[in-house]
Amino acid sequence: MQNEGLSGREQILSKVPQVTFAFWLIKICATTLGETGGDALSMTMEVGYAVSTAIFFGIFIATVAAQVSVRRYHPFLYWAVIVATTTAGTTMSDYLTRTAGLGYLYSSLLLFASVLIVLAIWRLTTGSISVNRITSRKVECFYWTAILFSNTLGTALGDCLADTSGLGYLGGALVFAAALALIAAAYLWTGISHTILFWSAFILTRPLGATLGDMLTKPLADGGLNLSRISSSLIIAGFMLLAIIFTSRQAGNHPGSA
Repeated sequence: MQNEGLSGREQILSKVPQVTFAFWLIKICATTLGETGGDALSMTMEVGYAVSTAIFFGIFIATVAAQVSVRRYHPFLYWAVIVATTTAGTTMSDYLTRTAGLGYLYSSLLLFASVLIVLAIWRLTTGSISVNRITSRKVECFYWTAILFSNTLGTALGDCLADTSGLGYLGGALVFAAALALIAAAYLWTGISHTILFWSAFILTRPLGATLGDMLTKPLADGGLNLSRISSSLIIAGFMLLAIIFTSRQAGNHPGSA
């Protein structure tokens, strides 16, 4: 059965999943896995932020090259690229905020500017930043670049709110969850551009996952549950795999104007 809003040819060419509740559930799991997995390599295994970033960025390049080269939607490949952006985003953000000494605020501003620049170039090059039709390699490259920077931005935002506001990890997670609920309400009951709402939600699921990941693995004294980063990552990855297997595995369209 074809997805509403896509022609038969576009459904074949589209290599992104249909955006449903399951999509957002898997996305939040992927962002949480990015936090625990990134920290597991850089902190638990003591590889460091710079080397971890190089490793995860290499994985991102390999998976995104495979994703762009294939002609059809492959759910496990698509979500592998998403996880690669979240793990690379975690270590890149940590490198900027801690090793490079930019801090949470300046890193967030720098990364936010980077997202806007990518979207601006996308708009000038193709005439639109709508994610309703990801059916060409050029648009797909812009799509994944924007996702990489948005997931890196989300890590810095999550750390900024949780660590500097006094809300802690649980409080930060609740704030981002409330913001996502407002975006969902705007999607249902306002005329705000669905493209803008989609990217807003996509960015905010990252700090939500980051705060949830930190809440699971940080020490009890810091407001966390002190669970193993490696074990948490494996459990979240297993849940993601089951969610992908038992939910829609068809290509679809993202919300937005044609």
